[in-house]
Amino acid sequence: MANTKVKGTEIVMPQFAESVVSATIGKWLKQPGDRVEEYEPLCEVVTDKVTAELPSTAEGILLEIIVPEGETVDVGTVVCLIGEPEEAGGVSPASAPAAASGNAIKAEPVQQVSGDHSMSNRYSPAVRRIADEHGIDLRLLTGTGLGGRITRKDVLDYLEKGPTPAAATSKPATTAATAAPVQHAAASVTPLEVRDKTEMPSIEVEPPSAGGREYFIDVTPIRKTIATRMRQSVHEIPHAWTSIEVDVTNLTLLRNKVKDEFKRNEGVNLTYMAFLIKAVVSAIKDYPIMNSVWNDNKITVKRDINISLAVGTEDSVLTPVIHNADQKNIIGIAREVEDLAARTRAGKLRPSDMQGGTFTINNTGTFGSILSYPIINYPQAAILTFEAIVKKPVVINDMIAVRSMVNLCLSFDHRILDGVICGKFHQRVKENIEAYGPDTKLY
Repeated sequence: MANTKVKGTEIVMPQFAESVVSATIGKWLKQPGDRVEEYEPLCEVVTDKVTAELPSTAEGILLEIIVPEGETVDVGTVVCLIGEPEEAGGVSPASAPAAASGNAIKAEPVQQVSGDHSMSNRYSPAVRRIADEHGIDLRLLTGTGLGGRITRKDVLDYLEKGPTPAAATSKPATTAATAAPVQHAAASVTPLEVRDKTEMPSIEVEPPSAGGREYFIDVTPIRKTIATRMRQSVHEIPHAWTSIEVDVTNLTLLRNKVKDEFKRNEGVNLTYMAFLIKAVVSAIKDYPIMNSVWNDNKITVKRDINISLAVGTEDSVLTPVIHNADQKNIIGIAREVEDLAARTRAGKLRPSDMQGGTFTINNTGTFGSILSYPIINYPQAAILTFEAIVKKPVVINDMIAVRSMVNLCLSFDHRILDGVICGKFHQRVKENIEAYGPDTKLY
């Protein structure tokens, strides 16, 4: 029975975008034995473009996970099997309820017995915190994460249910009988490996290094992609940098005057980013070379102005794109800014949302930054940061006045752009922003 081949519908890695040839399984949202409806998300998939959910193309039980978390596979690769219990190697319908009963082993511990326990001694800060608060010895837990990693869910399950029957007994006969339904559902698990603790490899917490304490954080697939892109940008693009100070006093007055009414009428927030993007787009029209990429023996200037918007989440930074930003007014841009930011943080971006960017803008002022040196979003030619707005004394017509000031920091590809053209572009953005005032029309 243990060697019976699992049957079922094959779920393959789809092609999320034309240029995407491979993808990484970031996190499984379903586990073997879980019921899956058609179009229900099975897992999170990470590409070099976007993180997306992989929907099921069939209805049934998740019989087997073929591609584990963290593994990268080509488009078209089978990642899991969906079917009915009887397809999992001969489990009869009569025995299916037993697998779902409260006395059966849950599906969560199944994955960790694949033989890979390389991550079993590495705990996330959340796992350590919960374990310390409740006095849990993590060596007693069985990890269900990648490489035997103990997850937050493993610790919470332990708190809720206490030690599993496997830790309380070592009777092989009972163990084998109880584990059999799950063994069929998982398709490749030896019952004693799941139930008999004596069969588990010992789990040791890696000792701290001399002179202090430390812990480990796994590098997620999307973090690896970010690291690759940043390294590529720094290594291939000769970065140059400049900063300019802009008086946004009149823009601040305009926004304060209309933001409440704008929210009531349009249903979205009117942020400074909408005004900045409009000013940058207008300046790019005057200096189109800013909207270009380096292609070995030629420079490609993009006719479409697609603004990449840097949006930070708790564990990554993504750059969704406002396509054809030059064809939108401030209201249209404000709508897209809010929509893209919300879907980025909710993990709901589509692959198309991450494609085609030609110039990047980042609002680093959100975190109080007043000066930054941004890394270019490869392969674009430039990136602009909008720093924090600060009130400071400014000399105007030989008189000192308190004004709202902001720094705009520009990094550019020195293969394509020189100081003269970037200086003129920077000045044009400044002029466009300072031209806003209480009488500026938004419609």
